[in-house]
Amino acid sequence: MVRIRVLVVDDHRIFAESLAAALAAEPDVDVSAAGSGPAALRSLERAAAEGRRYDVLLVDADLGAALPGIRPAVQEVGEDGLVDGISLVAGVRSAQPGVRIVVLAEKDDPRRAALALQAGASGWVAKDCSLSRLLTVIRGVLRDETHLPPALLTGVLRELTAARKHRTESERLVESLTPREREVLRCMVAGLGRKAVAERLFLSPHTVRTHMQNVLGKLGVHSTLAAVALARRAGVGPVDLSGDVVERGGQLA
Repeated sequence: MVRIRVLVVDDHRIFAESLAAALAAEPDVDVSAAGSGPAALRSLERAAAEGRRYDVLLVDADLGAALPGIRPAVQEVGEDGLVDGISLVAGVRSAQPGVRIVVLAEKDDPRRAALALQAGASGWVAKDCSLSRLLTVIRGVLRDETHLPPALLTGVLRELTAARKHRTESERLVESLTPREREVLRCMVAGLGRKAVAERLFLSPHTVRTHMQNVLGKLGVHSTLAAVALARRAGVGPVDLSGDVVERGGQLA
C-alpha cells in the first residue's frame, strides 16, 4: 500500500492535533502536526534530509506568524503586520515544489483563495468540511487536481482575471523605466533606503532621489510601498544582496 505523508500546520494546537488524529485513522495516511510556519519548515527540511518527504501540506490560511528568511511571491499582510499562511505556501512551493498544499480556511474568501492559488496551493477547503471531503481533496491534489468549493469558483476566476489584468498593466509601466531606474526599483523591492542604494550603485544620494522620484512618477504611484507592490505584480524581484556589488556604471554626482 502506497502511504500518503501529510503535515498539518495550524497554530491552534487542539485543532491541528485533532485533525492529525482523525487522518491517522486512515490506513494509507501517515500524519504529523506543526504549530507554526517555522516548525513546519523544520519538519519539511528534516523529512527531506531523511529521504521521507511529505506529500501534502494542510496549511491554516490564518497562520499568525511571520516566517524568517522567506520572501514570498505573494504576500498577504494583515493590519497587525503579520504574514499569514499564504506566505508559507509560497515559501514551501519554492523550496519543495513536489509538495502539494491545501489551505484550510475558517470562511470562504475568493480574494484570498485566488492569492493562495497564485502562491502555489492546489486547494482551498473549509475547516468545517467533512473528513471524507478532506480526504478526497488530499488524494485529488496528488493527481494534480485543483480543488475549490463550488461557491468560490466564480469569485476566484474573477479575482484571477483581475490579477492578470493588473499584472499586464504593471508590466507595461515597468517597461517604461530606464535600465538604471529598473535597477533602483529592484533595490527598493529589496528594502534598501536611499543611502544604501547610492552606495550600492555608486551614485550620489541626490541622484538616487531623482531616480526614485522618476520611478514613482512613471509607475503612477505616490509611495515606495506602492511602487514595491506594483513591481511585485509585474514580477520584478529584489536585487541580490548576498554577493559583491559588480555594477559600476553610475558616476558620483
